[in-house]
Amino acid sequence: MGLSASKLSVRPVEMRLKLLAIFKPVLRSGVFSLIVGLYAQAAVIPAHASIAQDVSPTAGLQLISLNGDDDLIDTDASALSDMEMLSAADNTDTWINDDIDALGENAVADPSDDISSEIPSEVAQVSLNAISPETLKTFVAVVDLVRRQYVDPVNDEELFDNAMSGMLTNLDSHAEFLDAEAYENLRAFTEGDVGDVGLKAMYQPLEGYWVVTEVVDESPADKKGIDIGDYLHQIGEIKLDAERQPKDVEQLLNGIAGSQIEVVVSQAGRRKRVITLQRNNRHLQTIETRLVDGIAVIKLPAFQNNTRERILQSLSTLDAPVTGVLLDVRDNPGGVLTSAVKVASLFMSNTNVVQVKSRTSKLRTLSTQGEALLKSLPVVVLQNRYSASAAEVLASSLQTQKRATIIGEVSYGKGSVQSVIPLNDKQAVKLTVAHYLTATGKKIDKIGVQPDVMLTTDERTWEQQALDLLRQQTPSSGLRFTKQDNLKETLLKNLE
Repeated sequence: MGLSASKLSVRPVEMRLKLLAIFKPVLRSGVFSLIVGLYAQAAVIPAHASIAQDVSPTAGLQLISLNGDDDLIDTDASALSDMEMLSAADNTDTWINDDIDALGENAVADPSDDISSEIPSEVAQVSLNAISPETLKTFVAVVDLVRRQYVDPVNDEELFDNAMSGMLTNLDSHAEFLDAEAYENLRAFTEGDVGDVGLKAMYQPLEGYWVVTEVVDESPADKKGIDIGDYLHQIGEIKLDAERQPKDVEQLLNGIAGSQIEVVVSQAGRRKRVITLQRNNRHLQTIETRLVDGIAVIKLPAFQNNTRERILQSLSTLDAPVTGVLLDVRDNPGGVLTSAVKVASLFMSNTNVVQVKSRTSKLRTLSTQGEALLKSLPVVVLQNRYSASAAEVLASSLQTQKRATIIGEVSYGKGSVQSVIPLNDKQAVKLTVAHYLTATGKKIDKIGVQPDVMLTTDERTWEQQALDLLRQQTPSSGLRFTKQDNLKETLLKNLE
């Protein structure tokens, strides 16, 4: 059956209305430069996401100098509160971006800019001459063909979602259409959730392939038809072979909640297929902090809105003097770009951290804000080839200012910024809108951060090598964090 003239005349109009709802935020004047700060972002997080707290996690935290010649450093609750950096950001620049990817690296557009179902006048006047009638006709014909001939019935909404997703993912690997679940997961990530696709795989020497050994029920992998026993050939741009380690595969599959990854799979002896999976199998990530011979070892799995506050809070639980800091950002995929700036602000004051360059705006520079509470402590940053994006921003800024020694491997090399532009309450577009450079203008994208000390031995020994290096720099005295309730007791101990 051929495509009727009535379908050709009606379908393009319906398609145009759907696409206009997507393109409206992009066509609005200045949308690419309107990347809002964390305060605006927090306003779009739904109440049920369980992220807002009435009391700052670092409220009442006190910092005590353990140098006998120094006075008590009085940092009251307001100096360490969540709002300190928010207000500081508001006073500096609107380019306080979220950097969410594998988020990641994303900024959420202003939620007060409501999306109307009406076609805005500036869009209604845009001629469709930019798209040839033949292209529109072909698109509609393909949609109609799938609706009529595909082996299983397909929902029209699903077809359009797939079309929008394909349009974006073909731009670059970080752009994508976010459905309701992915959008909610991405928003939840900024406050603590990471995600995976719900599958595990192991290399089977006898078969010579990576074989899926576990698929979580109702996970993204399960919903896309991946089964136990399937071969896993490729994750993203990485082809899997015998040289890969299980940790490599796990790290490639895991990432920022709501982000997506392409995998190449096959049933044994059958044709390979490419599947796009969203990391919607959410779980809470934690910052691990422990004390080793007076050195605080802080494992940062991702950068989220409250990472700075959680670092300070974790230091208070050590209940002991800290003479140095080892920041472990191995396998860290990035996250909220401003979070990396806030963490850098713990170690440096009045310092440029990163430059952001977009298509339409002039070069912007993000700088540290607030008091550098850990300025007196030596720092080593431990990274590997999976340290990406915001993790690279932090490492490069500390390295550029000679504030820290970077050891490990060359990092991943992701230097692009994605902006999350809401279409409505349930859908959004994640679009690459800028690139970031080091504070001195050096490129990071596809290059990475070169460590000061390259490590090529077994990665399990890297932490010990980092600690050995840090011990050579640690002072005889340090800092001690404690909750205000325990301040009097701590002072008495220091006087004994």
